[in-house]
Amino acid sequence: MSKIKPEDLDKIRERMTRTMNLRDGDARARITVHMGTCGIAAGARKIMSTLLSLVEQKDTKDVVLTSSGCAGLCSREPMMTVEFKGQAPVKYVDLDEEKTKKIFSEHVLSGAVVEEYALAVGSERVG
Repeated sequence: MSKIKPEDLDKIRERMTRTMNLRDGDARARITVHMGTCGIAAGARKIMSTLLSLVEQKDTKDVVLTSSGCAGLCSREPMMTVEFKGQAPVKYVDLDEEKTKKIFSEHVLSGAVVEEYALAVGSERVG
C-alpha cells in the first residue's frame, strides 16, 4: 500500500469541508447521485466520476456532491437529484456523461432546470 501524500490529505480535507458545509447549511447546492445496485449497474459510477471532475475543474466550493441508495425507479437509472436552498429538488433520469455535463452547466452553475432530462420537480416526502 502506498503512503499518503500531503496532496491526498488536502483533497480529503476539502471533501470533508464540503460535507460539513452541507450539514452546517453553507452549501448553495447539493447533487445526489442515486447509487443503489440498479444505479451502479446502469452507470451511476460514471455519473459520479463525471461530476467529481466537473466540481474540481470549475472549483465549485459551494456545491456538495453526495450519493444515496436506490430511489425506487430502477428502469430510469442512472439518476441524480439537484437541490438548491429554498427550491424544490429536481430528479434527473436516464443519464449519461453528456447529459450530466449539460445539467451541471445549465442547472447547477446557472440555475436553469434542464427540463428535457428532468423526471420530476419536488420531493416524494409527505408532510
